[in-house]
Amino acid sequence: MDRISETVERHYGHGEVLERILRTLQAMGKDMTRLVPSDLAPVDEFHIRGREATIELANRAALRPGLRVLDVGSGLGGSARFLASEYRCHVTGIDLTREYVNAARALADLVGLGGEVEFRQANALDLPFADASFDVVWTEHAQMNIEDKRAFYGQGARVLKAGGELVFHDIFKGDGPPVEFPVPWAEEASISFLATPETARDILEAVGFEITHWEEKTRQSLEWFSAAIEKIKVAGPPPLGIHLLMGPSAKLKLENMVRNLEERRIVVFLAVARKGRPPAA
Repeated sequence: MDRISETVERHYGHGEVLERILRTLQAMGKDMTRLVPSDLAPVDEFHIRGREATIELANRAALRPGLRVLDVGSGLGGSARFLASEYRCHVTGIDLTREYVNAARALADLVGLGGEVEFRQANALDLPFADASFDVVWTEHAQMNIEDKRAFYGQGARVLKAGGELVFHDIFKGDGPPVEFPVPWAEEASISFLATPETARDILEAVGFEITHWEEKTRQSLEWFSAAIEKIKVAGPPPLGIHLLMGPSAKLKLENMVRNLEERRIVVFLAVARKGRPPAA
């Protein structure tokens, strides 16, 4: 594993993430023998707008039972479990962070989906799958830590079948000032690699994708973060939430996200791209 990958894994792997989640669920009075995927949604959808965004992205994708889906940057597995339980897809999740992979497997078992989803530790730039292995490649908030965007999207194209779809909900560089750190994906700039939306589109088309849906979600993202911070001011942080994954700087990260979105230091897009013509030489 290279130095940047090691730093990224350390950033996300705070230690005892599974134990903290389980203790919190027990303190909330959940029956640990009857957990369902929705019980975990507040914490295992580690991306802007949480389950709301996952549902919206799923509605944009041509999902149906039996499709093979690869979730790149699957985190704790929330999106993968949702697609398996609600759409009956066969989902494989990969993540760079070993702690997240282990937690994702354990949580899948707890909600009775251990046989429906698979999680592996892997690098998105070197996917351990054969060409044309999947019908859909799904990714939410993973590419911000990856400098080589062409390799990232190129690997997605490689493992997709012809006509398959890449669907994503992601953060890009805006037209405002530089990003204020820390943010959820990076404590500082050394592991943050934001491309502009225009650059991302150019790369996607260069590696063989046809954009079929491209929608900015910056305003909705700002509203979501602003509402979350207001709730915290009134009632304190919820017992179960993504703050459990962000370490001691969680409050500052959330505040910086609001500022970054307000000042268009970052922008958010939801998109669908179909694998079509061969990559450009």
